[in-house]
Amino acid sequence: MTLHIANVRLIDPEALTMAPGSLTVAGGRIAARDAPPPAGARIIDGGGLCLAPGIVDLGVKVGEPGERHKESFRTAGLAAAAGGVTTLVTRPDTRPPIDSPEALEFVARRAAEASPVRIAPMAALTRGRDGREMVEIGLLRDAGAVAFTDGLRQVESTRVLARCLTYAAGLGALVIGHPQDAGLSAGAAATSGRFASLRGLPAVAPMAERIGLERDLALVAMTGARYHADQITTAPALPALERARAEGLDISAGVSIHHVTLNEFDLGDYRTFFKFTPPLRGEDDRQAVVAALAEGLIDILCSMHDPQDEESKRLPFEEAAAGAVGLETFLPAALRLWHAGALGLPQLFRAMALNPARRLGLPQGRLAAGAPADLVLFDPDAPFLLDRFRLHSKAKNTPFDGARMQGRVRATWVGGRRVFPPEGRDAAA
Repeated sequence: MTLHIANVRLIDPEALTMAPGSLTVAGGRIAARDAPPPAGARIIDGGGLCLAPGIVDLGVKVGEPGERHKESFRTAGLAAAAGGVTTLVTRPDTRPPIDSPEALEFVARRAAEASPVRIAPMAALTRGRDGREMVEIGLLRDAGAVAFTDGLRQVESTRVLARCLTYAAGLGALVIGHPQDAGLSAGAAATSGRFASLRGLPAVAPMAERIGLERDLALVAMTGARYHADQITTAPALPALERARAEGLDISAGVSIHHVTLNEFDLGDYRTFFKFTPPLRGEDDRQAVVAALAEGLIDILCSMHDPQDEESKRLPFEEAAAGAVGLETFLPAALRLWHAGALGLPQLFRAMALNPARRLGLPQGRLAAGAPADLVLFDPDAPFLLDRFRLHSKAKNTPFDGARMQGRVRATWVGGRRVFPPEGRDAAA
């Protein structure tokens, strides 16, 4: 079917523009911009809303295999479609981990059967994610792995990480690290400072992130590997990142939406829905990271969707599981930065769609002719009160429960097929 979506504000993250226009979709791809509707095309009036490339969310946790009670590919896919996320770049920290071609093939098969959005799976960097033995990077890459990571675990052995980076460099594979010094951050539930001391919480200094990043960047310089730091959340880490960029290293960096919209004071009275890895930072760190995102030093903004069941969260703060769901709250939370004047909409979608797609070698994230018609139509100003029990995810552990938010997805297309709202339902429902 040929679609012609008219009367929209086109958000182009490549050109960094937002302008009135229209988009024509044919054969699952973008056929033209600002052209007359073709004969026989289905015409959709966008009502002056924003039309942007679908979000490519780097670092999504899905519970299959092993923790399907927390999230399945079906529920993650439904949540993603409702949130304007058209590609899930899934993490390998499942039970068992995705560390073999057979496990990766299971993920691909289950995703194709159950998810309405695209799945781009990552594989573990070491067997069992235990940091001792490198996985078969070549075989896993041939099986479809888009990157290699041990998730929220840092490979503590410098020797093992150097071997992994050397091998990955030979294949051109992307390695994703979690830059935290494991010794300093072990057991931490908050960022060190007056607030953590007053709450009596075990804390980690922001310097742990810088130390972890400096080590990884030194090994990247030695091996020539392609490297992505999954979360840069502190001001002390930024100079190291800037130096590595100036040296020409093939690196990129990301941050989660929670670390640019929340700070340590949101922990309040030990609210476990605000417990993350790394922990929420001070306001000075948050502002520094937002500035780095705006200037492009940090390339990628992600949800770090991490579903946890109620039993894992309703525990004393130190014992509660870290993480939050984020697929449906990602876009409205990101729009807080736009409403605050910190980033423009084209900048946001460059960080949420274009940059992650480019880093992973995917064709998504663009509005150019020939690009996949993965699109999101949204109203950036629509207000609502978030009710976590209305989320599509199986888990409901969101820090934004009861929050007043702005920005609602009205329609999502993947390959030109509407996946939200389901066919037959009104987009305003």
